[in-house]
Amino acid sequence: MRQRVTTALWAIPLLLACVWFDVPGLGVPLLIFLISLIAILGALEFYRLAAGAGGRPLTLFGVIWAPAFVVAAHFDRLYVNSALLASAAVLPLIWLGWVRRGSPQDPAEEQHAPPSTSPLSASGRDRLVVNWGWTVAGILYMGWLLGHYVMLRELDHGRELVLLVLFSTFACDTAAYFIGRTWGRHRMAPVISPKKTWEGAAAGFAASVAAALALRSLLNLGGWELPLDYIQTTVVGCLVGVLAQLGDLLESLIKRRAGAKDSGRLMPGHGGILDRIDSLVFTGAIAYYYVIWAVD
Repeated sequence: MRQRVTTALWAIPLLLACVWFDVPGLGVPLLIFLISLIAILGALEFYRLAAGAGGRPLTLFGVIWAPAFVVAAHFDRLYVNSALLASAAVLPLIWLGWVRRGSPQDPAEEQHAPPSTSPLSASGRDRLVVNWGWTVAGILYMGWLLGHYVMLRELDHGRELVLLVLFSTFACDTAAYFIGRTWGRHRMAPVISPKKTWEGAAAGFAASVAAALALRSLLNLGGWELPLDYIQTTVVGCLVGVLAQLGDLLESLIKRRAGAKDSGRLMPGHGGILDRIDSLVFTGAIAYYYVIWAVD
């Protein structure tokens, strides 16, 4: 617990500064650089877990493409992201196919496989598809999804909107952890994450909504404002309360498949980058799409 608090004391002020300030003279949000770094480190952890689960993703390709999505979110969101999505989906498959064509088959596979004119055996094709899937998943998970925070930041009142999502997500995580640990009795997903309970999930959901409404009131008192009324703010809190916990469960599922307790050891008391941001991955995206729909 002491390590968790110590990490939070420096990580939260750094995050808030990056959300609020731009690079002097450039007008570029500091958030782009922070999220790009998180995307790189998170992708490395994701691909390490993928290797533990039996995959062989193209780590270098993914680590380059993931922050590219974050940077692209600052520019033309439609065309640049469309091009990146297409290349992220196709290029790893071409590369893996080329590598597989040039690599010899396993001796056992050569001995038992029937003669074929295809350069790829059935098992080789299966492995290629699996490795391609892991590669693309890491790019979308750490690049495309996290890039929505940059897009949210650049909307009208974007700073306040990003703070709304972050504050609600952290409140959800904190309440779910402490209430589940203290009063949790009914396991929510014992196979995936044995410590998560329905009591903790309910507390996290309620805390997310309460935090969203509280932040809206605090911002109004300070002279800032959100482009959302109280009902719309409540909806954002509800969406965050659900998606934050789904993101947490997804990362737990990936770790379970890889046989790992933590995604890494970069953040003392929290584990790795993925262990800290797993609940944030989906909340920024859902908040962005809701805001542009609700406001427009």
